[in-house]
Amino acid sequence: MTAEIICVGTELLLGDILNTNARFLARELAELGIDLLHQQVVGDNAARLEKLVREAKGRSDLLIFSGGLGPTADDLTKETVARCFNDELVFEPSVMQSINAYFLATGRSTPKNNEKQAMVPQKGGWFANPNGTAPAVWFREGAKYAVLLPGPPRELEPLWSGAVRPMLQRDQQRVLHSLVLRVAGVGESHAEELVGHLFQSENPTAAIYAKTGEVHIRITAAAPTNMEAKAMCRAYAQKFYALLGDAVYGEGEDGLENVLVKTLAKKNLTVATAESCTGGLVAQRITAVPGSSEVFGFGFVTYANAAKRQLLGVDPMTLAECGAVSPQVAAQMAAGAQKAAGASLAVALTGVAGPGGGTEEKPVGLVWLGAAKGETVFVKELRFGPRSRESIRWMTASAALDAARRLAAGLPIPGAEAWGKTEKGKP
Repeated sequence: MTAEIICVGTELLLGDILNTNARFLARELAELGIDLLHQQVVGDNAARLEKLVREAKGRSDLLIFSGGLGPTADDLTKETVARCFNDELVFEPSVMQSINAYFLATGRSTPKNNEKQAMVPQKGGWFANPNGTAPAVWFREGAKYAVLLPGPPRELEPLWSGAVRPMLQRDQQRVLHSLVLRVAGVGESHAEELVGHLFQSENPTAAIYAKTGEVHIRITAAAPTNMEAKAMCRAYAQKFYALLGDAVYGEGEDGLENVLVKTLAKKNLTVATAESCTGGLVAQRITAVPGSSEVFGFGFVTYANAAKRQLLGVDPMTLAECGAVSPQVAAQMAAGAQKAAGASLAVALTGVAGPGGGTEEKPVGLVWLGAAKGETVFVKELRFGPRSRESIRWMTASAALDAARRLAAGLPIPGAEAWGKTEKGKP
């Protein structure tokens, strides 16, 4: 079965509302093994909507709509789709009773225009909406289906899960399952060089996606049952693990910060942070994870040189001779944060996030990472180039989280140099 999603609402076109429904429905269709061919957004215009519906009906088996089921004059989805599916809308008393009960519960009388929401397909069907006044409705003409859902996610998602999904599941003879591998420290081009041949498979399929500071690889398998599809994804994922090794830091929805917190807790370790150019972003990402208080207690934002000296014990002579953006300062910041916090390990960052402040010797995008554990400090040069300030800060924070993850797990930090804390000329 092929499908497309059509989201209706001028507010979506104008960007006034974030379209979370499309993302939710796309994932749900994938889990059902239904091939999603198109996603469309159209405003509250009957002519444009009708044109789109007829085009979509001609190329797809199932049309999923969100929005345009309200009581006002610009809510045109149901009437338009009924026309395209050669159906008529009829008044349903039980729906009207539900609408009246909804308003009564809020101490209000039912407005006259809400009566249009009690109109349902004569040939199709409808599903009661326990969270609003607009029921979900469905149309059928031959082998073509249309399912119309209200726009508010708090109404759409329960209707989908409780009524629409079970209806569609009965007709499906296969399911799709996806597994996302998260990769850090390896760019998209390099990753594709290593595993590009694995993207040629037809079932499972695999695709690579570049994210800010990391790469995601999505593996998708089709099978008669979910268990079989999961097993196929897991088996194929092992091929990626064999080639990418510990660069694959996690799976699914867990970001670097989540994996770091879990690793620290498992190893009974704690981490401290010392940040200059990222301004506390690393600490913010760590503390966004529930349970992080067990592994994180100190985060230092030492933007000024005076703060580096006073809070972290960075040597004034080192600052004067090497500058704040230097491997020596990054190392001393990491060692100082670890000592001040009494932490098992620490990461530190100092760099040029831009847009100004860069020089020929120290351009925008140059960052030095320091990471301390035990009696060793690791330093690593990062060069992100002339990106936006926001991108540089995020990628820098991701690099620090990955370094901390590696230290906690006992893994090497690729490209880092190990310094002894008392080594001459170094912290």
